[in-house]
Amino acid sequence: MGPDAVLLLPSTPTYIRNNDVEHEYRPDSDLYYLTGFREASSLAVLSTGRCEHPFVLYVRARDPARELWDGARVGVDGARGIFGADAGRNIDELDATLTDLLLDRRRLYYAIGRDRAMDDKVFAALAMARRRARKGRFAPTEIVEPSTILHEMRWSKDDAELATMQRAADISAKAFERALAVRAPGLYEYEIEAELRGCFRRMGSERPAYEPIVASGPNACTLHYVTNDRRMEDGDLLLIDAGAESGGYASDVTRTFPVNGRFSPAQRRVYEAVLRAQLAAIDAVRPGATLPEVHRVAVRSLTESMLELGLLEGSVDALIESEDYKRFYMHGTSHWLGMDVHDVGLEWIDGAPRPFAPGCVLTVEPGLYIRADDERAPAEYRGIGVRIEDDVVVTSGAPRVLTAHIPKDPSALER
Repeated sequence: MGPDAVLLLPSTPTYIRNNDVEHEYRPDSDLYYLTGFREASSLAVLSTGRCEHPFVLYVRARDPARELWDGARVGVDGARGIFGADAGRNIDELDATLTDLLLDRRRLYYAIGRDRAMDDKVFAALAMARRRARKGRFAPTEIVEPSTILHEMRWSKDDAELATMQRAADISAKAFERALAVRAPGLYEYEIEAELRGCFRRMGSERPAYEPIVASGPNACTLHYVTNDRRMEDGDLLLIDAGAESGGYASDVTRTFPVNGRFSPAQRRVYEAVLRAQLAAIDAVRPGATLPEVHRVAVRSLTESMLELGLLEGSVDALIESEDYKRFYMHGTSHWLGMDVHDVGLEWIDGAPRPFAPGCVLTVEPGLYIRADDERAPAEYRGIGVRIEDDVVVTSGAPRVLTAHIPKDPSALER
């Protein structure tokens, strides 16, 4: 952060779901990454240079009346004794003490625009600090986005983080095993979703890392389908895109398999095309490679398959150049993965794609989506949507697939 700097990192605000019921609370990823603290209405303050308390944690005070309703709080003593803060303070004291934390700091790290109410508090304290600076002290002259440091730290995972992500992947694997075991024609998509969510919780996951996609038949051609209310029919494929969150870290997995246990010949051809592309793209995940390079590998493989399947006509290079392939494959192949399912970290640096380095984690998730109303496509493929997704760690050598133990070979899926 540099000398004489201060970082203000507030918790995520709570949001009302309806009337006086709040949405489920999830701690801010940056705050949790640095402190492990999970409660709402909190603020971490980190200071460099000469200061009595380099790490101050503002929290809600203990309140037996409120704790009767909402559960136990860590309190000021817990901020020090459990979370290692040099000082714990009551969040209700923030307005009265924030100015002092900004005085004699030349640089303020704070994310403007995420929480208007907190912005107002910070700006008021900053204005007061500048007025007091006229009496021989100084106040921040720079405001810096904390992600310039913090998100780069989060981009590369250490062994402990990778072990946590493996745990999330293992929980997801159990949930997919359950989905494979119970799927059957006549069930509704939400029944499979219930099995996934139930398995996540039974295995200790805090929550799904994102809203599960359980898309049968033509619904699989809608990329972010989350209604999950269709009755599954004999002969459908079922695309499940779901992942558990564990220890604050996400998994992100997609598998596509037949509801009745057997691929039709057309379904299998489309599925094997996607699998070939995915395996080739995973193999391209090496140190020094980039997200666009992995995507190009997947696009070329899929475009070759589109020609073989009769979905497109022409040459591979021309179809890629014209982007005609996007009729059936319209999304990117990869994104970073970590505490957030679409995790932080720059994808481009100085105008060039960022090279992979050991410790970064990404998804690899090609797909083919042939809409039921696409009259230009061969009839046997209409309504088929297939995506296969795994979580991949960059190592110094071959990639490590955290979700490798979830079946994806078509014959294994049928077994």
